[in-house]
Amino acid sequence: MADSPARERLAIVVGGGPAPGINGVIAAVTIEAIHRGFDVFGIRNGFQNLVAGDLTKAVPLTVHDVAPYFNRGGSMLGTSRTNPAKDPAHMKTVLDSFQKLGVKYLVTIGGDDTAYSGSQVYKQAKGAIKVAHVPKTIDNDLPLPPGIPTFGFETARHLGVQTARSLQEDARTTTRWYIIISMGRAAGHLALGIGKAAAATLTIIPEEFRGKSIGLDQLCDLIIGSMAKRKLEGKPYGLVVLAEGLIESIGEKGLSAAMSDEELSRYGKIERDPHGHLRLGEIEFGRMVRDRISRQLEALDLKTTMIDKDLGYELRCADPIPFDAEYTRDLGYGAVKFLLSPEAAKYGAIVSVVGGQLKPLVFEDMIDPKTLRMRPRIVDVDSVTYEAACKYMTRLEKKDFEDPATLAALAGAVKMTVAEFKDRFEKLV
Repeated sequence: MADSPARERLAIVVGGGPAPGINGVIAAVTIEAIHRGFDVFGIRNGFQNLVAGDLTKAVPLTVHDVAPYFNRGGSMLGTSRTNPAKDPAHMKTVLDSFQKLGVKYLVTIGGDDTAYSGSQVYKQAKGAIKVAHVPKTIDNDLPLPPGIPTFGFETARHLGVQTARSLQEDARTTTRWYIIISMGRAAGHLALGIGKAAAATLTIIPEEFRGKSIGLDQLCDLIIGSMAKRKLEGKPYGLVVLAEGLIESIGEKGLSAAMSDEELSRYGKIERDPHGHLRLGEIEFGRMVRDRISRQLEALDLKTTMIDKDLGYELRCADPIPFDAEYTRDLGYGAVKFLLSPEAAKYGAIVSVVGGQLKPLVFEDMIDPKTLRMRPRIVDVDSVTYEAACKYMTRLEKKDFEDPATLAALAGAVKMTVAEFKDRFEKLV
């Protein structure tokens, strides 16, 4: 009896940070690939083991293995930030590992670095391995077509809004202010999405400064201005949402101008890279802003209770909401469909679904050859959606300085003269 023909093999690799819906993609890819006659292997812990040539972490996946996890958070395959594209020797080991496994099709799930790694697998394999990348991040900052979110974003926003609404009510009930720092280093989508849907008192994102650096005191004064207006309304409480990327907008120079390294050390371990630049990611930004505002309010003889909270890590491994559970089915199915299309022999691609149709995005068109990353999708501050967001915030506006009575009342709210208030705050609007 003749042996049955060997089944072709497909591998799945997850890289980068977690996002709700990873298991949905893994399940959808596995089920569809098996139905198409493939053997599917899940690679544990991203490229970490592949660069070491460890094939024991390549595990066969069955429909029975993955089906129960499609709507569960986390990643059943784990993840890592190992980037094999940084070292040619590592990339060669990865390709050798895939060859030994008999893998001819690859689905990568991740953000910038994982997308680039996938593109290099396709390029270096010279057609021997077809590659589809499924983009994920709760930050929603990857350059997919307009209006198309990265999977995980909607779940993170949904759960972030629940937390923000609870804190908003706590602020009202206990007469205090909350400052939320939302994940989103390159763009303010998550912060704005949470702040807008939770009706936060004020949401500040880096994009509103249009690429210009800002000072720490300038940021604090934006919040103090909001506090002054709320006080006039008889509401000495509120909720502020700040995108973590604001610390990049302030930058090393801005922080150094505001405080010494000794003062900075109160907010985390102060580290510098080989070029002497501060590693801003080690700094407790929310606590810094809270303390700075508290000292400034004390100088104005004003007192209020403020609480800071970082929001992000608790969102990344949450069970996906129905939107992402459905969306990741489309993406996983679309990844397999692309890999089996004639186009997959011509290029590797990032998978997107637009208007209900599969739209592969060619790696070379999406990844900047200089940065080796996808160009970040930032919030369009000229859009009507951002305009509407601002209209429902409480923040100082030009008209506040044009009406003498309002201006006098605002100055009185923070125990300043009209001239002092105007000199300090008018430049913010």
